[in-house]
Amino acid sequence: MNDTLKLPVGIDDFKKIREAGFYYVDKTKLIEQLLQSWGEVTLFTRPRRFGKTLNMSMLKSFFEIGAEKSLFQGLYISEKEKLCAEYMGKYPVIFLSLKGVEGLHFADAQKMLMTIINNEVRRHYYLKTSDKLTVEDRKQFEKMLLNEDVNLVDSLRLLSQLLYLHYDQKVVILIDEYDVPLDKAFKNGYYQEMVSLIRGLFGQALKTNEFLQFAVLTGCLRVSKESIFTGLNNFEINSIVDIEHEEGFGFTDAEVMQMLKYYHCTERYSDIKEWYDGYHFGNADIYCPWDVINFVKKLLTDSNAKPSAFWINSSGNDLVKLFVDKADQSTKDEIERLVTGKSVTKRIRLDLTYDEIENSIDNVWSVLFTTGYLTNIGNPESGVYELVIPNREVHEVFVLQIQEWFQRSVAKEESMPEFSKTILNADAEELQKQLNVIMSRMISVLDTKAREEQKENFYHGLLLGLLRGSNPDWLIKSNRESGDGYSDILIEPENPDAGIIIEVKHAASISGLDKACENAMAQIKNRRYDETLRENGRCDILAYGIAFHKKRCRVVCERL
Repeated sequence: MNDTLKLPVGIDDFKKIREAGFYYVDKTKLIEQLLQSWGEVTLFTRPRRFGKTLNMSMLKSFFEIGAEKSLFQGLYISEKEKLCAEYMGKYPVIFLSLKGVEGLHFADAQKMLMTIINNEVRRHYYLKTSDKLTVEDRKQFEKMLLNEDVNLVDSLRLLSQLLYLHYDQKVVILIDEYDVPLDKAFKNGYYQEMVSLIRGLFGQALKTNEFLQFAVLTGCLRVSKESIFTGLNNFEINSIVDIEHEEGFGFTDAEVMQMLKYYHCTERYSDIKEWYDGYHFGNADIYCPWDVINFVKKLLTDSNAKPSAFWINSSGNDLVKLFVDKADQSTKDEIERLVTGKSVTKRIRLDLTYDEIENSIDNVWSVLFTTGYLTNIGNPESGVYELVIPNREVHEVFVLQIQEWFQRSVAKEESMPEFSKTILNADAEELQKQLNVIMSRMISVLDTKAREEQKENFYHGLLLGLLRGSNPDWLIKSNRESGDGYSDILIEPENPDAGIIIEVKHAASISGLDKACENAMAQIKNRRYDETLRENGRCDILAYGIAFHKKRCRVVCERL
């Protein structure tokens, strides 16, 4: 297995992947498709971690003067000999990634943008001594090298002009993560300044640039053309709803299966499909490549490894948090439909400005769709889409954010102190009533494909949030060893003689709530969960068995 190709976790440099012996899923057909459709400026919008940067690096390696043909040996595009002869290695290339353009203030972000452009200028250092440039041209380039008296807005157009003069060939401009500066600017309060800067930069480089052969941009959101692409009549947008290039980003089912065969782990196909498949670009069924690569690498060291939320964990998931926080009762009902595996029909806007996102919950629906948290399963008509959560991984983040939202909302309840008093009073009937009222306002996520213990874990977490919100002076222990097992919840109230045990159960139906409560109480007694409390001198012990089904619960209480 010494010759086995390495898995490129986090590597998005095409040349490095091809030269250093990494596994590569061939996406070079995208080159042929771009040349066939020939848009002067093409924007690809796809969710993060779907291979946008790697594809842009691949385009650079193909088109740039001095291209190494060996990098493409054995790949799809190498079979197109006429196309390669005509286009491979024929153009000067400007390649920028704007994902590092951020800062708490506009001046900081502007400085980062200048640094990124300056680094690309330095990559073309040979222009400093080019005999194809005039003395004045070389002086201009030297100013760009030194960041002296540089017109940032005109910098890309000027660099393309100097490259054209040197090579006598128009320039290919590749701009990756074009929308990151706008996202960061919106979050930090300088959105309009950044819009103005990016509009000017792109206008000069992409609209009024006679030295441009063609340009490709990538990003997560299709930002409204009116905000930064005004006047770009040569502008084509390819988004997740378009059939053209539908397999150019992300992995297809056949590509995933080929990878699994190569690494001898086809038996885990069903796990990968459940967790990481489910995205739909155009008419294609697509997997998240970041997830697939990470999980396969994990399997190489542990064949019994369980799937993890790799894509979700690589982001703060602020969008889902915003969505859950902004949800009214109608939207909460729709979220409940989603997390129970059902679809929601929504009118989607594919182009938004960042400052419009929070204007309405409808706009948040649109952004969740375009960024991969929701996917379409129907045939959209007039902008109306049938949306579902794409897979198990994204389902996990919705459930997590719902749990956090519920615990936050519970903490704000004015009636919370009454909750702890009810527990101390051993009033099972009143506690049941209070819980049912609270449950009626929550988003239920339990009628899912989750295993029984996962459903119990949700209600367990819910109760912990209620308890901690109702009396911060109580010592609350979760899943602690006591007697012959691990009790769900042990509580030590202020009274040093008192102790409380709570065992949580999930019932498959409302009619099963009573039996589930009986089982909870029997478990408390049979496994002697009261032992730890008694060892601490707490002999006045209340035991609660609490069973849940969706938004209903049953409570029984005994004094041990």
